[in-house]
Amino acid sequence: MPEKADMWVAGVDGCRAGWAAVLRNLKEPSDIRLEIFPDFAGLLDHAPHLSIIAVDMPIGLPDLIPTGGRGPEKAARKHLGMRQSSVFAVPSRAAVYEDDYSQACETALKTSEPPKKVSKQCFHLFPKIREIDALMTPELEMRVYEVHPELAFWRLNGEREMSLPKKVKSRANPNGLDQRRDLLVSHGLDCTFLEQKPPKGCGPDDLLDAAANNLIAERISKGQAESFPSTYQRDDRGLRMAIWA
Repeated sequence: MPEKADMWVAGVDGCRAGWAAVLRNLKEPSDIRLEIFPDFAGLLDHAPHLSIIAVDMPIGLPDLIPTGGRGPEKAARKHLGMRQSSVFAVPSRAAVYEDDYSQACETALKTSEPPKKVSKQCFHLFPKIREIDALMTPELEMRVYEVHPELAFWRLNGEREMSLPKKVKSRANPNGLDQRRDLLVSHGLDCTFLEQKPPKGCGPDDLLDAAANNLIAERISKGQAESFPSTYQRDDRGLRMAIWA
């Protein structure tokens, strides 16, 4: 019998240095590594080939944002209780392509019902959202999936929100990070790997989020993940709008 081919999956989180990716070989789960990619295209071209890339970044941007926001945000928040504020409201594609914050708010107001501005936190994500949007095609959906770390932790925690926040007043919360690390260890990830000092431009929270996303990538590869919402829509470019967990 021929040996089963390696199957690599990636959990990805945006970070100051670009993209923090936890890569794992599902044939040899102990073969796990953290890599920093300056651009998302590097993940698509990576060798060995990454079968599934689960990334914490919105994919699929409507031209008009309805009440409550994009379907994925609405569906994810229902499960996150105290952690639902971690799911940012994503504006229309036209607003995402604005470089100036005040102009982005103005465009968002014109393309949402009821009119809604853009949060500063979401605005800072625009360059990374645009980076993926420029590369994404319906064909790539076989490999690239939108995920969200807090929904990933909810899934891994027996479909219960995490009781401790990851950050308090924009600063890392050590107890919240420890809680998430311990949960990841309970799912088979190596504690030493999770406690490593990340490279410059990548925080400990980025590493833990990417690791959680990696476990969701494994679920996707095995057909065990669900989409939120369960019946998703597509944007005007035909891109799927769903968070997976």
